[in-house]
This record gives sequence, C-alpha cells and structure tokens, in this order.
Amino acid sequence: MSVHLHRDIERLKKKVLSLGAMVEEAISAAIAALLSRDEKAAKRVIASDREIDQMEVEVEEDCLKILALYQPVASDLRFVIAVLKMNNDLERMGDLAANIAKRAVEIMRQPGVELPAELPTMARNAQAMVKSSLDALVNMDATLARQVCAGDDELDGFRKRMQRRVLDEIRAHPDDAEALMGLSNIFRHLERLGDMATNIAEDVIYLVEGEITRHREN
Repeated sequence: MSVHLHRDIERLKKKVLSLGAMVEEAISAAIAALLSRDEKAAKRVIASDREIDQMEVEVEEDCLKILALYQPVASDLRFVIAVLKMNNDLERMGDLAANIAKRAVEIMRQPGVELPAELPTMARNAQAMVKSSLDALVNMDATLARQVCAGDDELDGFRKRMQRRVLDEIRAHPDDAEALMGLSNIFRHLERLGDMATNIAEDVIYLVEGEITRHREN
C-alpha cells in the first residue's frame, strides 16, 4: 500500500504546485493589467478564476481520497493536512487576483483617477511574498518561509499609508469617490495576498518541522 500512497502523494504535490503557479500568474497578470490600464488583460484574469476554482476542487478531492484510502500517518499525514490548508489559501489568492482585476477595470473607466506612485512598490512586495511562499513550498525551505512571515508587517504598513491617502483624495475630489474606493480595495487585496502568503509559509514550516507557528508572536 505504501507504494500507491507515495505515488498518490507525489501526484498531489505536483497538482498543488501547478495550482500555485496558476495563482502566481493570475496575480502577476492582474497587477500588470492595473498598472498598464489594460482592460482586456484584466478581463482575462477575471475569466481565468474559474480554472483556479476547478483545480482547487480537484486538489481537495485528491486529499480526501488519500485520507480515506490510506489513512496516512506521521509525515504523510502532515503533508496532506498542510496541502488541504494551502489549497484553500491558494484559491482565495486566485479570488483576490480576480478582484484586483475587477477594481482595475472600474478605475480604467475613470481616467481622472491617477494611481499612487507607491502602488507598484506595494504590488511588487505582495508578489514577492507570494513567490517566496511558493518557492518555500517547492523546496521545503522553512528558513525562506520564516522570511515570508517576517515581511508581512511591511505590507500592512503600506496598506495603512495608502488608505489614508485615498481618504484624503476622496475629501478633495468627492466626484471620484467610487473609483477611489476601488483603489482602496486594491490596497486591501494586496495586503490580503500578503496574509495568504504568510499562511502558506506557516504551513510550510509545519510541513517541514512539525511546528505550528500560526498566531504566535514574533
């Protein structure tokens, strides 16, 4: 039975890594569409969310199948549990990418609304956290995973500063309030991407070391 279990676990690992690559691409495309004001590209990101949702369902079904058929223990059980948790976070990341693309379309239709100069930096930071969390998963690298967790506070600070600036813009230009609120939502979505990347990094630490770090103070 162990041969079949390890075969199915390897297939599961490949599938969750493929899902991670799809999500990373969606995030990158959504941010690129926003910064370049490319409405067609943004709509492609929105449409691609269905494929991510379908892959998430397949990964969950594979996890449940392994648990039911093999009743794994020790490191194998830890792996399946970690994948179940990561799978949910990856699907939510895909939703956030689609939401960024939707807000981008709204902003594109308000040409008077300018994107803050700091937005690309915040977006790059969010993308870097996502990439590093997935790299940590690929390489089973707990050290890199801990670096991802340590970077979350910086992204939170970015979001707070940008949202204060948006509120100032709404007071100064109330006619653009709807589009500016969409911009505020984008900052929130980018922050949430950092949160999801941190969740995945914490799951990698659990997977590699068996240590639960969630909710722990730094």
